[in-house]
This record gives sequence, structure tokens and C-alpha cells, in this order.
Amino acid sequence: MSAILPPNALADVPRTPAGLLSNREKDRLIERAFLGLYRWYTARSQETRNWNPDQSFDWKSLRHDLPKEIMTAVTGFFAVEQYAPDYTSELVNLVRRSHGRSHFQLRWGSEEEKHADAWENVVLFSRQRSPAWIEEYKERLRAQQWHLPFPDAIHNLVYTVFQERATQLNYLNLMRLANGKSDKVQNAVDPVLARVAQIIAVDEAAHYNFFLEGARLYLYYYPQRTLEAIKNVIGQFSMPASYLVPNWDEFAETVYRAGIYGPRDFSRDVMQVAFRNLGIESRKKLEEGIKATREVPTFDGEQKIQTAIWDTFDYGSVEGDVKRLYTRIQDYEQGIGFDAVDPTEFVPNPEMPAVTQPVEAAVQASDD
Repeated sequence: MSAILPPNALADVPRTPAGLLSNREKDRLIERAFLGLYRWYTARSQETRNWNPDQSFDWKSLRHDLPKEIMTAVTGFFAVEQYAPDYTSELVNLVRRSHGRSHFQLRWGSEEEKHADAWENVVLFSRQRSPAWIEEYKERLRAQQWHLPFPDAIHNLVYTVFQERATQLNYLNLMRLANGKSDKVQNAVDPVLARVAQIIAVDEAAHYNFFLEGARLYLYYYPQRTLEAIKNVIGQFSMPASYLVPNWDEFAETVYRAGIYGPRDFSRDVMQVAFRNLGIESRKKLEEGIKATREVPTFDGEQKIQTAIWDTFDYGSVEGDVKRLYTRIQDYEQGIGFDAVDPTEFVPNPEMPAVTQPVEAAVQASDD
């Protein structure tokens, strides 16, 4: 988010070419959309996903003889979720000036806290780990602190898109094992475990969709910066806390062999799914487009025209998704009454029509 400048500094702000949105206006539009999305999300989560980690499951019926592979997997999930306070505090601090984003992160953190408690209950009620072991393990985990993988908000927003989809996939595949729909692990069926994995996977899907909508907003108003962030994130992606959790290599090998998650899953069911949702054809196309992108000045030198970046992704599809988001927000606001006092309004980004012309034609048009 752009810094708020005092009035006497406005004269030093570079002039925005006529017909284009200033960065300040783009930031305002993005923040207003995040606020509307947060309000809608909160109402939706309270209505459809208001479960309790202690009372929503029949813990007394959880099997005590779950296979070693399953126990390694759920212990790893429990360990990763132990850093929910770090995930939440770091992200809230990063976006604290944004009403919608900071308040969403608080809501997100409360939901991640439920995941941590649910996975701990799985470990506890399996009777394969003692309460003393669990307490000692938690102390060992929390002796270290997780930190943001990237220094800026856009990169961390993009990271959470891929991370939430990957986490959802882990839990969905564990649910398949617990439902007896995979033969990767023998004797893995347990209805209670399947229900835990399913309910948490639904939460992760909701988180993925929230962050995806945010990434689309940035991709619509700041395509170049967002595409570069996507390229950077997928180039060094790893699951959260992988460098903090003890015996992570054993956990990663186990979930891979159990068919829960591995490199192929990330490529096919995480990266490609997210790319499709963001209108990006492929990783190769993304990298080629960014490499070829350059800014060309118009004849009068007042405006910069970006070339090649618009061939990197389906901008029209992104615009359609952003418009649908605004429609959802507006419908929600109309039901509450916000539309009469403080409505969220969609403002199109005028950059696309100008840059879709060949550069030579655009320069000629500016000369005319």
C-alpha cells in the first residue's frame, strides 16, 4: 500500500497520464474491495463453517491402532499448525494499516487455531502419543519462531494462494486414505479422521479463495508487479515451517509415499490450478512474458506503454473474475444497507485497452 503523503508533498508526486489510475487510487480501490470481501467472508464463515475442535468430532471413537504412516502425517500437520500464532501476528503486522486485510488475518488466525487444536486431538486420542510427549513436543516447536518468507505484502499474498491450495490438497488426500479410497496405506480407514480432514480442508479451500480474490485484485490493477511476484514465489516455494519442524524430511517422505502430497501434486494440483484461476497459461509462458516485458515511451514521453506482459495471462478473464467479486460484495452490502451510505464501486483499469494496440500504433495515435 502506498505511503500516505502530506499535502505539501503532493507536488513532488509524478504526474499520472490522463486516463490512467494513479497508484494511490489503485491502492484505494484494492483496499476497499478487501474490506467488502472481508465482511462477506466473515458472514459466510460464521454461517457455514462454525465448528468446534472439541465438540464437533466423536473423539472417543478414533482408532488407537492407526498405521505408522498416518501417525507421522497427522503429527506433521499438528506441528505445522502450532505456528498459527506466528503466522497470524506476522501477517497482521505486515498489513496492519489495511482494515480488510488485517481483520481478515485475525479471522484467519482464529480458524487456523482450530486446525491446530483438531490435529492435536487426533494425536492425543490416537493414544499413540502421551500427553507428556505432546506437551514436550509443543514446547520444542514453540521454542523457535516462524517469520514471513517474503518482506512485502504482494509476495506474501501470492505465497498464501499456493500454500493454502497445497494445504487443502494434503488434507483432501488424507481424507481419501481415511475413507478407504486409496490403497497407498493399508488399514488406514477411520471415519473420525476422515471427517477431521474433510472439515479442515473446507476451511483451507475458503482461505485459498479469499487470497485468490486478493491476488486477482492486484493482478488486475498491478499486473507487472503481481506476475513478477508469482514467478518469484513459485521459484522458491516450500511449505510453511518446513525448516522448523523436527524430522521434516521423514514427514515429507511419508506423505509422498502415502500419496498425500509430493512434487508432482504441487505441479499438477497446486501450481496449475492456481495458474488456471489466475488466467496464466503456464509457468513457461509466465517466465517468457516477464523476460520480454519492457516499457516503451509514447511520442510525447508522458506515458509508458508496457509490451508483452499482456500476452502472459488472460487479462479479460481476470477482469471478469474481479467484476464478479464486486457483484458479490455489492449484493452483500445491499442486504446490510452499506450501499446507501458507503458502497463499494468497481472502477475499471484503463491501461489494458491502450496497451493491447501494437506499440507502433499507440505511438502513432499519441502523435495524432
